[in-house]
Amino acid sequence: MKITTRYFTILLTACLLLAVSSCDFSSQLMSSTNSANEIKVKRFDRLEYQYLTTGEFSALQQMSTDYPTETRTLIEDILRIGQMNEEETNKRFLTFFQDSLLQSLIRDTEEKFANMDKLNDDLTDAFRRLNKALPKIATPYVYSQITALDQSIVIKDGSIGISLDKYLGKDYPIYKEFFKEEQLEKMTPKMIIPDCVLFYLISLYPLDNFDSATQEERDMHIGKMQYLANKIVGFRAYNDEPLKKMEAYLKKHKDITIESMFEEMEPEK
Repeated sequence: MKITTRYFTILLTACLLLAVSSCDFSSQLMSSTNSANEIKVKRFDRLEYQYLTTGEFSALQQMSTDYPTETRTLIEDILRIGQMNEEETNKRFLTFFQDSLLQSLIRDTEEKFANMDKLNDDLTDAFRRLNKALPKIATPYVYSQITALDQSIVIKDGSIGISLDKYLGKDYPIYKEFFKEEQLEKMTPKMIIPDCVLFYLISLYPLDNFDSATQEERDMHIGKMQYLANKIVGFRAYNDEPLKKMEAYLKKHKDITIESMFEEMEPEK
């Protein structure tokens, strides 16, 4: 896994991911009309597509000009092929994606996500509900990218990068060469919104002393984030052991609310 120190803990924590209750709370969230900012995903992936399929240097220049942070994160932190704007790095970047399988992946991704209107609407609704539940949380900047199946969601400095090539559907043929069945179940467009919410929450509320924490503490922390993510999206996106531990805990402590679960935790800036 290729990651930077800035969000190492976020992704490491997320690697632990392997009967939603409180219907009243869910109803309140789903009917939220909070005035949080509208989200419109910035299509960084389209400039990637243009450069990586045509080799046009003007597309690379536009990537660096219009999306400098996104380009640097992709080249230096995710793919780790060199320093941005160096001639040899630019060549390696283009060459890296010339593999016929990756070219197919790029084209299929652009075709699958030609229109993002519904995703924009769903993201806006989800983060308005999240802001209603946790008013201190800011609306994130969101962009889309293609990472050659390296990452799903990348969180850095309050932004969310969605790797669209990891959400083409569990039956996408190329996936079957690299991923197990349980992984494929999560590689669908339906998981984009819950993954954005979950990873964003993990980035804002990292577990203190992660390295020294017990597995139980880690599971309960992740379970808390999964529980809220499920509430926000309105379906059981996550259903693994950390969530089940959190639900079992909440059944024994019925006085605990979402707000009280997070009230002692200040979101990171």
